[in-house]
Amino acid sequence: MSKQIRKKREDTKIGTIEKKYDRDFGVRSDKKLGNYLKEQGFPSLSKLLDETKRGKK
Repeated sequence: MSKQIRKKREDTKIGTIEKKYDRDFGVRSDKKLGNYLKEQGFPSLSKLLDETKRGKK
């Protein structure tokens, strides 16, 4: 069963993403999604979630 990931605004806080998708990215919860994606080299939230699901990052 696959959930569709809606496009999130870049100013969404990481804490919101961590709660929604039950992940821990190991950064401050008030960090903005756009900044985190750029720092980690991910083009989108869906790519980030794919990689963290597999345990690669």
